[in-house]
Amino acid sequence: MKSTVSAVLITLTCILVPVSLLTVWVHDIVLDTDRYVDTVSPLASDPAIEAAAVNRITKAVAVRVDGSQVTSDVAAWLESQGLPPRVGAAIKALGPQLDSAVDQAVTKVATRFVDSDKFETVWTEANRAAHSAVVHVLTGEGRGAVEVSGGTVTLNVGTAVDKVKQDLVNAGIAPAAKIPEVNKQMVLFQSDKLDKIKGAVHALDVIGNWLPVITVVLGAIGVLLARRRRRALVTTTLCAAAACLIVAIGLVIARHYYLDHLPAQVQSPQAAAAIFDTLVHFLRVSVRTALVLGVVVAIGAYLSGSGRLPRAVRGKADRTADSAARWGGAHGVHTGKVGTWVDAQRRWLTIGVLLVIALIFALWNHPTVLTVLLMVIILLAVLAVLALLAATGRNAEPSGHADGQ
Repeated sequence: MKSTVSAVLITLTCILVPVSLLTVWVHDIVLDTDRYVDTVSPLASDPAIEAAAVNRITKAVAVRVDGSQVTSDVAAWLESQGLPPRVGAAIKALGPQLDSAVDQAVTKVATRFVDSDKFETVWTEANRAAHSAVVHVLTGEGRGAVEVSGGTVTLNVGTAVDKVKQDLVNAGIAPAAKIPEVNKQMVLFQSDKLDKIKGAVHALDVIGNWLPVITVVLGAIGVLLARRRRRALVTTTLCAAAACLIVAIGLVIARHYYLDHLPAQVQSPQAAAAIFDTLVHFLRVSVRTALVLGVVVAIGAYLSGSGRLPRAVRGKADRTADSAARWGGAHGVHTGKVGTWVDAQRRWLTIGVLLVIALIFALWNHPTVLTVLLMVIILLAVLAVLALLAATGRNAEPSGHADGQ
């Protein structure tokens, strides 16, 4: 019965590990305003986003000067003043150039605005003000600057458009002052399956950050109930790492599929890619961290076992520590009763160090792969110190007995 329950709990743990990472991502990116804004703020200076913004703002401003009509009127007036028809024909030929010059002026003003700090401020403020709408991208109807309708997510660039219109007026392009209200929506992405995942995201929102704790508890119970606990721990961590690897591969496939099936409403595939990569960056980091952590724990559990290779590795480490202790003793380095006590309590000290490292990692805010490697280096350093102290204790005992005789 214990073995069956253990197998079920371990399997459930391996399934819940990537789901737990997803819940943390939902809470820390979608539901945390400050962290969300910190995540999307760099997009304001992303070249793809800037290019898409210039294009959308230029189209939204839509300063339309009918060059052909203007030049025709000028040509007619000149002919009425007695100038030859060839002069009027030459004036009429300037119509396309006039249209091009106006378009270039609008693009230049829009580009200057997007490249300035003003656009970054507008972008950040719009995202912060619209954070509640970003939450509703996955949980319900959007509102504010970010809107969700029929699976299409759009960002209102109205503030940017208004500023560019004013800059055009200031630059001497008077027709910009008469621009009517236009569509100022910039389509970020579209998915017909957006509505289908709202229920799942709502469930993740309810579970929140408790799911990772529940997952760890279930895994610990599964390992404790196993007949061979060390092997069960290795199996659990490796299977959890494999599940994270599958999720990482799934994210890569999802990115390619999404970008290959962009709808016509998305004005810039490059901007869509930048937004996708930015929003899932934290999830990718979490998946990689869990994968590396699983492999590291599995290796540590295996090396603490009774197999031939683990015994050989531990024996080599102890012999190296003994050699270092004897060399230190020959040069007057002694630890006295401390070394003897560490040698006697080494097992419990090692367990204590492992628990402290695990607690520090659990309390670490958003750990990364570098965090895991840092914890491993610290653990190895502490274990090396304990091994050296224990070795000095072992090598000091014979000399102590000799003195007593």
